[in-house]
Amino acid sequence: QVQLVESGGGLVQAGESLRVSCVASGNIRDIKGMAWYRQAPGKQRELVASITSEGKPTYVNAVEGRFTISRDNTKASVYLQMDSLKPEDTAVYYCGAHIIVGGRNWPYPYWGQGTQVTVSS
Repeated sequence: QVQLVESGGGLVQAGESLRVSCVASGNIRDIKGMAWYRQAPGKQRELVASITSEGKPTYVNAVEGRFTISRDNTKASVYLQMDSLKPEDTAVYYCGAHIIVGGRNWPYPYWGQGTQVTVSS
């Protein structure tokens, strides 16, 4: 059993910053890539940023230069620092990870339950 739990969402004004966190727990043997996704009302879930197990990040154009993804492998955690937030960043933010659980040799995708981020203008 593996769980991903996000935290740190909230309501901020445009231009402010917010940091969301995600911690994985359970029968984890190894964590491969981790990522943050978001889903705005009436829209499909989209990838925001991802990070390899070695720490190499990638970003979608809409957040490049404003968001920073990082991870702490010792804590099975991934973070998303969001600066210069815009109203269009409003969404539920989900973390995802490819995790190898005990007794298996291949990674499987797991999702958190999401945390709401609201940016007012």
